[in-house]
Formats: sequence, C-alpha cells, structure tokens
Amino acid sequence: MTTVRRAVLTLPAAPLGPDNPLPALRAPAGAGAYAVDPRTLAELPRDMARGIGRDPLRSLLPAPVRDGYGRERTPADVDTIVIENDRLRVTVLPGLGGRVHSLHHKPTGRELLYRNPVFQPAAFALNGAWFSGGVEWNIGATGHTTLSCSPLHAATVRAPDGGPMLRLWEWERLRDLPFQVDLWLPEGSDFLYVGVRIRNPHEQTAPVYWWSNIAVPEDRRVLAPADAAWHHGYERGLSRVPVPVTEDGTDRTYPLNSTHAADWFYDLPEGRRRWIAALDTDGTGLVQTSTDPLRGRKLFVWGTGRGGRRWQDWLTEPGTPGYAEIQAGLARTQLEHLELAGGAEFSWLEAYGPLAADPATVLGDDWTAARADVERSLSGVLPRAAVDAAYTAWREGAADLAPEEVLAAGSGWGALEVLRGGYELPGTPFPESTLGREQEPWRELLRTGVLPPPADGAAPLIAPLVASPWRDMLETAPADPTTEYQLGIAQWHAGDRAQAVRSWERGLKEATTRWPLLYCLAVADREDGHPERAAEHFTEALTDHEATEGGADLDGARALVAAALGREALDALLAVDRPDRARTLWHRLPDSARRRGAFRLLEVRLLLAEGRQDEARAVFDAGFEVADLCEGAEILGELWERITDELLPDAYEFRMRPS
Repeated sequence: MTTVRRAVLTLPAAPLGPDNPLPALRAPAGAGAYAVDPRTLAELPRDMARGIGRDPLRSLLPAPVRDGYGRERTPADVDTIVIENDRLRVTVLPGLGGRVHSLHHKPTGRELLYRNPVFQPAAFALNGAWFSGGVEWNIGATGHTTLSCSPLHAATVRAPDGGPMLRLWEWERLRDLPFQVDLWLPEGSDFLYVGVRIRNPHEQTAPVYWWSNIAVPEDRRVLAPADAAWHHGYERGLSRVPVPVTEDGTDRTYPLNSTHAADWFYDLPEGRRRWIAALDTDGTGLVQTSTDPLRGRKLFVWGTGRGGRRWQDWLTEPGTPGYAEIQAGLARTQLEHLELAGGAEFSWLEAYGPLAADPATVLGDDWTAARADVERSLSGVLPRAAVDAAYTAWREGAADLAPEEVLAAGSGWGALEVLRGGYELPGTPFPESTLGREQEPWRELLRTGVLPPPADGAAPLIAPLVASPWRDMLETAPADPTTEYQLGIAQWHAGDRAQAVRSWERGLKEATTRWPLLYCLAVADREDGHPERAAEHFTEALTDHEATEGGADLDGARALVAAALGREALDALLAVDRPDRARTLWHRLPDSARRRGAFRLLEVRLLLAEGRQDEARAVFDAGFEVADLCEGAEILGELWERITDELLPDAYEFRMRPS
C-alpha cells in the first residue's frame, strides 16, 4: 500500500539567514544571463519572439531579496514528507519549495535523481537563495522561482486510485497566481505521478511560466524526441542547431562533451509523445514524460571548463560527482511566457520513473534508432494512453478534492488575496488562520481603508503589496509617509515611475524616519541615469539610518539595514569615481559587515579606485567568498585582470562563457 508520512532528513546546511530588508525595486540581478540579443530576436519565429518579449519583470516586487545566507554548513534537521509504495520512495522538502529531494527505486537500489548531499543556498533564484539537486517546480518568470527556499502548504488528499496523495500549493506572488502540485504513487507503480495546475482567478490575462527542473548525474546521455534544439549560451544568442551532433562535430547529448555552460531546448515535433531521459552506460536511468501541454524539454550543462567546475563545487560538496539538468516546460524555451486568460487554468500530468533500454542502441551513433529504442522501452512500462488516462482521472476526480490531513503550512499571502478577492479555489484552501504578522497591516487596510503607521520612530518596513487592487486602496488611504512609501512602491512596480517618485517625495516631507524613502529615490535616480544623484541619496539614507537607529551600536535588524544600505552606497560612490567618500563611508560600517565576502569584494574595488593595487591583490591572496555571487557574474575576473596578468585562481573562476 502507498503511504505518505512525515520524516526528518539531516544534512550539512548553511542557514538561510534573514531576507534583505530593502524593497526589491530592481529587476532580477541575474536577468542578463537569460537575455537575447535584439538582432537575434528579430530572426526568431514570430510567436517565439512574442513569448520572449511578453511581460518581462520590471522588479522583483512584491517578493523580497533573499541574501542573508552564508557558506558555513553545520548538520541541521530538515522536515520532509515521504511518499512510498513497494517500488519507489520519494522524499519531498515542503519547507524548501516542495523540492523532490530523492527518487529511490527500491527493486534496483538506484537513486534516479542527483541528490545533493548538502543544503547550500546560492544566488540563482530570481530573488536570490536557491539550492541544487532533485526536482524543483519553477513558476513565475524566467529563472528559478522565488519560492525555491520558501515553505509551501502541504496536505494529504485522496488520489485517483483511492490511495493517499500529497498536495503542495501556494500563491505565487510575482504573477499573483495560485498553483498546486499533486504527487502520488499508484500501488505497484514504478512511476511517480505529478499533477500540476495553475489558475488565474483574476479578470485580466496573466503571463505564465513553468519549468520542472530535474537534476541528474552528468555522466549520462540525454535523449529526447527531437532532431534540433534551440541553443542558448551566456553570449545572449539563441540559435537552432542540429541534434545530437552540432556543426562543430560534437555530440551535445553527452553533458561532459561541452566546455561551457549552455541550454539546449529540444524542438519537439507536434504530435510526438513528450519525454526526456538521462541514461548511463548500462542504458538505465531516469525518464520523465507528460501529457501534451507540457511542451518543452531542455538540457542544461555546466560544462567542463574551470567556471562550470567551480560552480559545481560551490553548490555542493567539493569532490562529489557533478550534475546536469533535464527540464520540462510549458513553452519551447525558458525565455518565453504564455498567456493565461482570466478565469482559466493550465493543467497537465507528469510521470517520473526508471527506464532500461538497450545500451548499444541508446548510446550508439544512430540517433533515430536510439530515440526509437527509448520510446519502445517507455511504451512498454508506461504507455502514452496510461498517462493521458491518469491525467483525466486526476483532473476530474481528485484535483478539486479538499485536503485531509495538513502536513505543513506555507505563507499567509494566499489567504490575504482570497480574503480580498473572495476567490473560490476548490482543492487549494487559503484559510484566514494562515494570516500572520506580515499580512496584518494589509488586512487592516482592507478592513478600515487605513494602512496602520509603524510605532513612533520606527521605519515603515511593511512587506509590500503591488497588485492593482492594493494600489487602488493605497491611493484612497490617508496620505501619511507610510502610505506614500508603499504607494510609491506599487506605482514603481506598475511602471509609473514618475508618479512613484512624486509619492516618495511627498512622504519625505513629513517623515520622521527618512531612510526608506531616500533609498527608493536613490534607486529611481540610478535607474533613470542619474548616478551622481543616486550616490547622494544612498549616502543620505545611510546617514539618516545611523542618526535614527543608534549610530554605530547596531545589532540584529538594525545592523542588517545598515549593511544593506552601506553596500548600496559604496557601490554607488565607486560607480561615480568617489573613492574618498567611499573610504569615509567604509569606516562607518559595522565590523560584522566589513568581514563579509560581499564587502571584501567592495574593498578590492575601493583599493583599486585609490590606486592601491598591491593591497587589492593582498585581499585576493587572503581569500574571500561572496556568498551571494550571481549566476553569470564576471566581476571577480574583471578585477583580477586589473591587478595582474596571472591566471585567475580556481577559487575565483566563476565565468560561464568563453573568454
């Protein structure tokens, strides 16, 4: 019989730490890694170009930036939910985005996924903290979801066959959409079934993004039913190339054949069964298949170059085997977004399980024969009709069922939206009991029309809301500094940046605590091409924080704000070539901040701006780690080249494209 139970997994783990206290007014830091050169965009199929240009994120609002983690790992207990039958044991992490951590095939004793032996956050999610391994559910916008390291609601539900099923659900805040992921193991099945539904409860059309991201050992061959792929690298190109052998004569279906990190989006023909497999030298491994709406399939490789190897070590335990990613999404590429009409939904079924094929065929040079052998093997263990039937049974008989036993709690943001909008969402309840401290000021605005001010002298650091109904309420609320601050954030998110600046300037006139508004004005200055004025506003924000929050005697939340403001101010001063003022500010920062890797990096920049190359080199020689170094970042290599023409040490080599 299938069972669903709670359990605990102990891993070496780096604590997530606190979120950044400043509102995330800018677009994702790693967005450039997914960009497409405008000249390339003009040459793409028209529908693909439209999907790539559809509703790009102007900011990360209302999600916070998650950059409080470090690199020191100690053993920690992680809550899990285990789904098990006599064939498979599936371990899910409800507190970490609902990630499938492990898919263990009991008859063979094989782990079908790449299972990360540590929990190490890194700056790969849209809003920062992300970790590698397993199967993750990416919703929102191009990139790893903002929920990568966040809790989801979890409960048991009756599966279509009457057994227990695990339901995960949450309200995704970037696109303001609820979603659910249902996982179950039919009795005696070698395959994990996953039913996914994204709903748009609003009247207006919403942009939608989904990719299921599956980590597998990189010493595999990756097969999919395609003769071509869209290749995307960190040079911002997107080109259609043959599969498996590209123009340079290299078989790219073997991850270890690539030197540099790259994406290969397989161009699956219409009408063909959707699947992707990663098989070892014995012809065995993992296969993922789905119903037709999940159209895209992808291979991501880190490459064998120094940068790719360094990232692999950075994300896991050095010396452990590397991994690649096979993925499945709603569009042909991860760069595209689809449209979901108001009141409509997207839903589909995925299946994950073991596959055994003839190794001589699937690893051979005849690509047509290799794919055909995988399809025959897959049809033998899981026919396409069985997947379609399972989807129908789930969607018509289980997707709307009410949860039974609650196993884990997510956020209260869904409950707040349901309270405001009166939405009926069968199967995914967001009860008022889940409302918490973050939602309380907004609940008060909803109830009284007034956003409660902070305590005397406190900063108005209420977690923002930016959707149009909340913006409308803020516009009619009494115009005190707290309301003007939040209204400006909502207007900024909507693209009305001039009005946002006016709101912040109005709030500044009467604010007792000025630094939150000054920070917002500084970001606006920088985004509008006024770097000198931005540097002044960032510095003024830090000075005001010091004056109102206790000078240098900072700890806890106050020190967190001082460090965040100081990092922004230092960066802005260096950008306008003011090392003298940057040095003065450097001495004002808390010692705890200056010891962190991100500030050691700023120190290198400051020393170089002062012409002190030898001292900058000494910082590199002493060693430092920037815990929240962004995907695709090349700053370490650029600074090193200003110091010396020696080879960049491996510890600092994170570049993901050819020199």
